[in-house]
Amino acid sequence: MAHTHVDPAQAAERAGVRIRAAEPEDIEAISATMDDPGVIGGTLQVPFTSVKQRRDHFNFGDPHVRFLVAVPVDGDEPIGNIGLHRNTRPRRIHTAGLGMSVRDSWQGRGVGSALMAAAVDVADNWWQVTRIHLEVFADNAPAIALYRKFGFEVEGTLRKDAFRDGELVDSLVMARLRP
Repeated sequence: MAHTHVDPAQAAERAGVRIRAAEPEDIEAISATMDDPGVIGGTLQVPFTSVKQRRDHFNFGDPHVRFLVAVPVDGDEPIGNIGLHRNTRPRRIHTAGLGMSVRDSWQGRGVGSALMAAAVDVADNWWQVTRIHLEVFADNAPAIALYRKFGFEVEGTLRKDAFRDGELVDSLVMARLRP
């Protein structure tokens, strides 16, 4: 799929954010983002997850993971985050998984594009990753549009893949192959 290169610095400027590496002290803000109702409904997050559980889940010292956060230019608290998880298996080291969330009040303002541009830049220009994959709920049209903007294509449907709001819902597997 043809797509346009998105410059990370320009995308961040348009969104009014700075993109930087996540730090352990950001975990409370990251947790607050993941607790937003829209984030819980649009991702595999579960309500009532403690900050401690999230702190234990994030491994800030792993060299095969890049956690990035978006911070408003006029603030200090992260309002969005993305994780790029490089595969460590030798025959798949060229691949990475991706997961992200943006605080409900900041969605639709370009923050997702800024985070994606930064993660894709790391994958393409620093890690030699040629394939990034993710899963997204089949009814999450804004996220799917964002991923398509960055060259992700649907590779398949996982039927009744995840339990959400009392029912099983479908997910899509999407991937981007470096052009």
